[in-house]
Amino acid sequence: MDTKRYLDEATASQLLNISPRTLQRWRGEGGGPAFIRAGARRVLYDAAEIERWASARTFPHRAAELAKIAA
Repeated sequence: MDTKRYLDEATASQLLNISPRTLQRWRGEGGGPAFIRAGARRVLYDAAEIERWASARTFPHRAAELAKIAA
């Protein structure tokens, strides 16, 4: 059985080493990792989705990042 691990906003922001406000801004702008609206004021993040999102933005050097942006 595949058990998912969900993180609250504070824990997700610590994992990414960013402020909770940055996650809030990304949600409003349509950026950042996918999130789950678990209630009117509760937001959760799938830990595996955060890892996938971060991995897709990992580059060995700046030229590789620029090449991906240009493509």
